Amino acid sequence: MNNIKKELEYLNKYLEKEKLEDGIRRLKNGEPVQYIVGNVDFYGLNFNVNKNVLIPRFETEELVEKTIKYIKKYLNNNIDIVDIGTGSGCIAITLKKELNCNMDAVDISEKALEVAKINAIKNNVLVNFIKGDILKPLIKKYDVIISNPPYIRYDEEIMDIVKNNEPHLALFASDEGMFFYKEIIKNSKNYLKEKNILAFEIGYEQGHYLEEYARKYFPKAIIKIEKDLSNKDRFLFIINN
Repeated sequence: MNNIKKELEYLNKYLEKEKLEDGIRRLKNGEPVQYIVGNVDFYGLNFNVNKNVLIPRFETEELVEKTIKYIKKYLNNNIDIVDIGTGSGCIAITLKKELNCNMDAVDISEKALEVAKINAIKNNVLVNFIKGDILKPLIKKYDVIISNPPYIRYDEEIMDIVKNNEPHLALFASDEGMFFYKEIIKNSKNYLKEKNILAFEIGYEQGHYLEEYARKYFPKAIIKIEKDLSNKDRFLFIINN
């Protein structure tokens, strides 16, 4: 009940009065409130969202917060960061706001990049958006590779409101949901500076396997699995110091 109350408050806050009745109808039909109003708050900023991009979650705010902490601990100023699978651009734009960095952001979806570019203008930051598949379009080396890639198994049960509305391209991945992590981890050395950080949001059952997988490619790294606010394994950090 509280959730419905919050969603109605969100509609009242962002929708014009003449659109409110239609907004409530769409809400009752199972459409996410963020798509109805066309925006979402993330890390103190506001981002446009539509059905071409994933709705940013609290967990991704935690990814950003933890990544900033590790960057400040292990790296210097004026660093190069790339966000793989940027979607709405929320990670890339927030990091650019918070840090002294050069920011690139990659996505395979042209429609997602259109949303991300609008969000960069809206939040007054300069991000270099690149259309391409995972690491393939990159031509330089980075201090930080960050990603919240698709990580849901194709046979995994998820809520109808997510399955019926959000882009499957941004949700599901092959190889038990771990395809994108493996691709980034095994190929990332060509795109990393000597001191570097890889930061991922992960599925809560994937931590142990991905920690072992990362150890194969980065045997000397500091590798950390961290929990989200629900006490579930949710983040993987690989720190090469």
